[in-house]
Amino acid sequence: MFNFFRRKKDEATPAVPETKVIAPPASTDLVIAEQPPVEARTFEAPKTSLRERLNRTVQALSGALGGLLGAQVRLDDDLFDELEAALVASDVGVKVATRITQDLRQRHQKGELADVTALKRALRKALFDILLPCELSLWLPPEPKPFVILMVGVNGAGKTTTIGKLAQRLQQRGHSVMLAAGDTFRAAAVEQLKVWGERNQVQVVSQGQGADAASVVFDALTAAKARGVDVLIADTAGRLHTQSNLMSELAKVKRVMAKLDPTAPHETMLVIDGSQGQNALIQAREFHQAIGLSAVTVTKLDGTAKGGIVFAVTDELKLPLRFIGVGEKADDLREFRASEFLDALLPESLAADSI
Repeated sequence: MFNFFRRKKDEATPAVPETKVIAPPASTDLVIAEQPPVEARTFEAPKTSLRERLNRTVQALSGALGGLLGAQVRLDDDLFDELEAALVASDVGVKVATRITQDLRQRHQKGELADVTALKRALRKALFDILLPCELSLWLPPEPKPFVILMVGVNGAGKTTTIGKLAQRLQQRGHSVMLAAGDTFRAAAVEQLKVWGERNQVQVVSQGQGADAASVVFDALTAAKARGVDVLIADTAGRLHTQSNLMSELAKVKRVMAKLDPTAPHETMLVIDGSQGQNALIQAREFHQAIGLSAVTVTKLDGTAKGGIVFAVTDELKLPLRFIGVGEKADDLREFRASEFLDALLPESLAADSI
């Protein structure tokens, strides 16, 4: 498993030495901001519990289920209808809610669920079975180098911030990291990535605003291979899943990478905003169909009641859910753990039951 070290919350950001600008002959307008490596260190786990971070979703999902599945509740058709409605309202998705409640209803009719305790246990297991197959941590093989991660998503999903946090995690683990500023449409995106690079002492490859994104990524991959960098993380311009021309650009970026490394990118990670609810599911579906994803990260789960979307996304895509974002700090990008996530969402009366 890929166990990252985490930064202490009260630890000051290390001072950053003066950046040197290097312009390789291959591209006269290419800029590589280079910083020296940072030694790997051990960091404490986040002090804020996941349940606290997911407070609004906890209230929405566990509040509804806790009120519905009281100790004296009678198991009948009305209860299963209300259970389905509660799951849908919590953004787990109509498909997931319908399938789970139909199965529970049938099991009750067969006499397998005699009381509410058995129903709670069966519900928890059904939800857990959706999440568990997607609990796959990011793992970096010894070869090839660099391991290329292509980050995609719509505007505002938190993609560039996620890149910065992920770069910090990887570097703290002892890997050398390079960032490619492939979002050439927004000058702010390039600057934001450079800030993360300076903060984490990570090299950033960029060109001017409006440059060809595929060219930036190509130059970055060339530089990363020449320098023996372990991981290259490539940012891309945020785009709606309906913008076919921009989606085609992503395909071009992947084709250009393949000229240098036929196996790249080794990870195509979609970053989606959990507060978008079912819209996030639509985005995930369209991106997967257009370019082929290998993993997902769901951000902004700390400020929304729509965290149930994690169930809908994992159920439909069957892709690894690498991380969940539950805050602004670097250690608020947390590796996804199915049992931890489920325990955070469900009330103690459900979470205490064995699955």
